[in-house]
Amino acid sequence: MTDDSHRFTTMYDECRQRVWAYVVSRAGRQVADEVVSETFAIAWRRFDDVPEPALPWLLGVARNVLRDNIRAEIKQESLSRELRAWAEGDHADRVAEHLAVVRALATLSEEEREILILVAWQGLAPRDAARVVGCSQAAFRVRLHRARKRLAQAMEAAPAARPRPRVRSLNEEWS
Repeated sequence: MTDDSHRFTTMYDECRQRVWAYVVSRAGRQVADEVVSETFAIAWRRFDDVPEPALPWLLGVARNVLRDNIRAEIKQESLSRELRAWAEGDHADRVAEHLAVVRALATLSEEEREILILVAWQGLAPRDAARVVGCSQAAFRVRLHRARKRLAQAMEAAPAARPRPRVRSLNEEWS
């Protein structure tokens, strides 16, 4: 066993139960095992960054993992509500709205489509999407603003015979 493996095993044995108890006190037993596992996986990946004593650092990591899990649940609930709202509408209207959005997207450049898809359909935050396309967060936000504006213009330019999609709710989801 290497020194790092031995040091990690010792840290795990000394701290796991306390990290687990902390997570249980914040979120209950159902999520504790998953959060503790993720906490120690992060500790292993960033082992050189783990200070002595390790427990406060591990509790901070567990807190962040728990916070990220809660954010993901909120985002999922929001998406579920939006999908239920769409499902409650008339099927023909939904199909027409979808086609109008796809047609409008087709008029945009590949870069604009990618930016909108990363944020709207993939659910990435602008900072994460900026990493995907390889630019700064500020540059990405400018590109996102321009892409949204061009999409709204393309949707406004759609022939009047087609039903207008709910642009407002789409833009709210892309915020």
